[in-house]
Amino acid sequence: MSSARTSHPTAASSAATDDPRERILSAAGQEFAEKGYEAATIRDICTAAGVNVAAVNYYFGDKRRLYNESVTHAHQQRVRQVPLPKWPPGTPPEQKLRDFVGNMLQRMLGFDQPPWQVRLMLREILHPTDACRELVEDYIRPHFTVLVSILDELTAGSLSKAELRRVGLSVVGQCFLYRAAGDVVNMLIPGPEINRLHTTDQLADHVTSFCLAALGRGTPLTDRNSRLSSHRVSPSGQA
Repeated sequence: MSSARTSHPTAASSAATDDPRERILSAAGQEFAEKGYEAATIRDICTAAGVNVAAVNYYFGDKRRLYNESVTHAHQQRVRQVPLPKWPPGTPPEQKLRDFVGNMLQRMLGFDQPPWQVRLMLREILHPTDACRELVEDYIRPHFTVLVSILDELTAGSLSKAELRRVGLSVVGQCFLYRAAGDVVNMLIPGPEINRLHTTDQLADHVTSFCLAALGRGTPLTDRNSRLSSHRVSPSGQA
């Protein structure tokens, strides 16, 4: 969960495609993720992408538009790497919640060295620009809508939309903590405990159990037998 060590993008790493626009987006995303918007330079981005400076103006118009599209591009890549699950009819909502939480944690944490896409999106979420609004409307809101619908199914329509959204944000917040404050978490939790209980599967089990218990759909966490299977949850919310 600790932050990945950043490395400067190189022409070799950004030139994996013959499409200059894609190379610019990849190089820009890595540069913005490492340095932030202000410190990143078009010249360094173009050097890493193996293009001339005029190419940025041709494809994107200016640095701001390039930044906005880099954020969108980063999220698109992440979603392609870890797509939302598709549930067959009749899938219990408890299982959907566990799958959703696991998917979210996998996108945030599921690599030994979290890629630059996650670092860039984290920068944008913590210090939002107009790119954040586009990211929310095009990607984050649809995912959040799925989570709210799962919670609505879990509670059989007994909660208002406002209450469902609060619960949904609590679920997201628990997951986001391990990405945004991973270094602090590592300082608070002993190493053996991190290795044993803070894998993506273990965290997904915990967050799901916590939410189900809060909604009255699972055994209280004080009961050791209430832990969920890493791969399957019964309709009662118990393992």
